[in-house]
Amino acid sequence: MDKEKKPTHSAGGVPAPRKLTGNAAARETPILPPVAIVKTPYFHILGYSVAGEETAVQIPELNTVFDIGKCPRPMLTSDFCLLSHGHIDHSAGIVYYLSQRFFQGMVPGTVLCPAAIADGLSGIIHAWAALEGKVVQHRLVPMQPGDEFELRRGLVVRAFATRHTVPSIGFTLIDRREKLKPDLAEKNLPGHVLRDMKARGERITYTLDVPLVAYTGDTSMGETLLQEGVRNARVLITECTFFERGHRRRATVGQHMHMSDLVEVLPQLQNELLLISHVSRRTYIGWAARQLAKATEGMTIVPRVEFLMDHAQRLEVLPGKAAAYVPVEPQSADAQDD
Repeated sequence: MDKEKKPTHSAGGVPAPRKLTGNAAARETPILPPVAIVKTPYFHILGYSVAGEETAVQIPELNTVFDIGKCPRPMLTSDFCLLSHGHIDHSAGIVYYLSQRFFQGMVPGTVLCPAAIADGLSGIIHAWAALEGKVVQHRLVPMQPGDEFELRRGLVVRAFATRHTVPSIGFTLIDRREKLKPDLAEKNLPGHVLRDMKARGERITYTLDVPLVAYTGDTSMGETLLQEGVRNARVLITECTFFERGHRRRATVGQHMHMSDLVEVLPQLQNELLLISHVSRRTYIGWAARQLAKATEGMTIVPRVEFLMDHAQRLEVLPGKAAAYVPVEPQSADAQDD
C-alpha cells in the first residue's frame, strides 16, 4: 500500500508551513511584499508603491525615506521621514516608525510634513500614547513650499508645491556646495592669501546647489515637474496613476497624474532618470510601459523613464535591529551544478 502523502496545502489553499532545518530553524523569513531596488550612479532607491495600497520610497545613502506607507522594515534605518501628504496609504506607518526607532535605541525620528497637517499628525502621535503609555520621542517639522531644512552639512531638503485632494508638498534633496569664485580660482592664489581675504570679511566663495532627487508624492498637474530643482534633479520620482484613455476623468477627480499629463511635459525635463510610482494595481506595468512608449514615439526625451515596481525583487530579511532588506544573490552556474 502506498504511503499516505503529506498535504502540501492547508485548508483554504494556503501553503502548509515547511519544516525548517539548521540555521533556518532559528528564524523564518517573513512573508513580505516584493520591494523595488533601483541602483543609480549616486545612490540606491528602495521602495514599494501601489496606488491606494502603500507608498514608501527610501534613499538609504541619504538617510531619507519619502512617505512611510505601512513602514516596510528597511525604512526604519532612515533618520528622516519626508511625508508628502496625509493619505493613509502614504502615512499609516508613521507612529510605528517612530516607536520602533525608540524601541531599538535609535535616535528619535524626524518627520517633515505639510504645515497644514502638522497639528493633526501630532495629535495622532500623542493619541497613541494612551495605548503605549508614553509619547514616543520625535521631531515634527512643518514645511511650506520653498522652505528648506538641513538634513546634514551639505545636504538640504527643499519643499515644493504640488496639488492633491488634501494638503500636499513634494521634496527635493539638494547637495549644497561652497565653491571658490571663478575669478579667484583663475588666479590660483595661495591658501594664506585666501584665508586673509576671508578674515577681512570678503566673500571668496559662492553656493552651488545640485538637485539630487525630487519626489512629488501624489499630484495632479504635469506642471509640478517643471519647477526648478524638480525638472533638473538627477533622479525624479513621480506618480502616474492612470494610463487608460478613458480614465482621465478619474485622474481629475482624484487629482492624480494621467499619462497624458506626463507626456506633455516629458520633453522639457532634464533628469537623468525618471521613476514612475503609484501605478494602480488594476494596471499591468508592461502594458503601461507600452502605452507610454507609443505616446512618446518620435519625441526627443532626455530622462530615462522606468517604472519603480518593475524593479521589484523577492528579498531576504537579515537578522538584527532594523536590518535592511538585501537581494538574494542568484547562484552561479557552477554552484547550481553542485
